Amino acid sequence: MEFCRDRIRYVKDIYGVETLHTPETLLQTGCGDCDDKSILLAAMLGSIGHKCRFIAVSVVPGQFSHVWVQVNIRGRWIDLEATEPVQFGERIPRDPGMTYIFQDI
Repeated sequence: MEFCRDRIRYVKDIYGVETLHTPETLLQTGCGDCDDKSILLAAMLGSIGHKCRFIAVSVVPGQFSHVWVQVNIRGRWIDLEATEPVQFGERIPRDPGMTYIFQDI
């Protein structure tokens, strides 16, 4: 998680264009946004046998503004934030006014 958070530089997508990069591309370029970093983190964890899922959050219905990864360790889902200075396993605050979508991978 720390590698994705600290060594991959955060850059936004081009305005109005949602772009998803493969883990290989992200490692080559060294930069991406929250979904790119989450894809890389989930791929790395999945490669060593961990079950992961994505969480997307929406403030405006149908417009998702952020995504992060959860990993299942011993039956417990643990938040992994790859863009913000959040420690491993620190719970991401939930806001009842927001919509969350959980997508297993």
